[in-house]
Amino acid sequence: MGNKQENILKWTLNNIAKSDDKQVQNMSLEEMAKASNFHKSFPQYSVTPLTRLQNLADYLGLKRLYVKDESYRFGLNAFKVLGGSYAIARYIAQQLGKDVSEVPYNVLTSDKLREEFGQATFFTATDGNHGRGVAWAANKLGQKCVVRMPKGTTQTRLENIAKENATVTIENLNYDECVRMAAKEAEGTEHGIMVQDTAWEGYEEIPTWIMQGYGTLAMEADQQLEEDGSRPTHIFIQAGVGSLAGAVIGYFSNRFKENPPIMVVVEAGAADCLYRSAVQADGNRVDVTGDMLTIMAGLACGEANTVSWDILRNHANAFVSCPDWVSANGTRIYGCPLPGDKQVTSGESGSVTMGLVHAIMTKPEYADLKEALKLNADSEVLLVSSEGDTDPTRYREIVWDGLCGTDKRPFADLENN
Repeated sequence: MGNKQENILKWTLNNIAKSDDKQVQNMSLEEMAKASNFHKSFPQYSVTPLTRLQNLADYLGLKRLYVKDESYRFGLNAFKVLGGSYAIARYIAQQLGKDVSEVPYNVLTSDKLREEFGQATFFTATDGNHGRGVAWAANKLGQKCVVRMPKGTTQTRLENIAKENATVTIENLNYDECVRMAAKEAEGTEHGIMVQDTAWEGYEEIPTWIMQGYGTLAMEADQQLEEDGSRPTHIFIQAGVGSLAGAVIGYFSNRFKENPPIMVVVEAGAADCLYRSAVQADGNRVDVTGDMLTIMAGLACGEANTVSWDILRNHANAFVSCPDWVSANGTRIYGCPLPGDKQVTSGESGSVTMGLVHAIMTKPEYADLKEALKLNADSEVLLVSSEGDTDPTRYREIVWDGLCGTDKRPFADLENN
């Protein structure tokens, strides 16, 4: 069976051998603005909230604490649709010899475009949110979609994708094996296209477009912070394959080139490929294999995105590997706010950064990490809650029943009881 998750929080500062740093330019403000303008063409578009939790900031000893709440994104309860929709648009535009600015939503959904482009089948693998986003976008644009999901996926996540007219199955494979399965199927299908939010050697263009699509939330957050008179000193961002982390860290590295925020990559302990790569520190990626059992389903990815890894190795300040109790605590903290703060509904993959910041600021055993990250009363911290209660049953198990609570047993142990 798969790797057994340790129940301790692990961290390392970034001492990784640097590269030529060519990928960060793909996350430039100009590229992110292209994606943002595309998303604004959707009738479903609205800016998601940036919630300031000032009473929690005071309690933790921080100056300000903000969370970008992606549970409101396009009515899909997660940020992932930003990447899949933009990548599909970029692909269609490329096939037609057009710039993406020439194919806004009303053009993509037109009969004229269907006549010009025809119909493709977009393949992907997912733990839930990415596949739902790709399926939603394909459905809206009159295209076909096939989605493969790893073992352990809940029926709720499958049904959400099936509602978008996609062909979807749960396979007896882990996430990375599902990626390879979907890629092989796409190769063998006429007009089959792989739209995956991870990259590997020879498959980097579409993942780069996906990351640029995620840049919309980074650009929104930046503008919202500016409107509130804030400039982030710290950004904590969660990572599975690292696409969201690479997009956010890439954006803010370009936005504040001379004095970037301290930026921290946060992973599930059962799938901490970026942390392990950072510990090795030679610039090579370290894969995690096995079942990767964790409540953080969206982060259960063991092979890092090559595009994102290049950005993170050059621009992240630290990498943290978190056991499940960190995420579960984060979900509960968001769900049970201090008086005067707004409640945020944050699923397991969305809440791990909140759980981490709380642990760092309140537990003496993490004082060295607090000092290393220079977290103090002058810190203005930005988090991204990347999903809402995308699995309502699991959300209630955490908030109501105390899953991964005081006994701090890993999810894998609880599953095997």
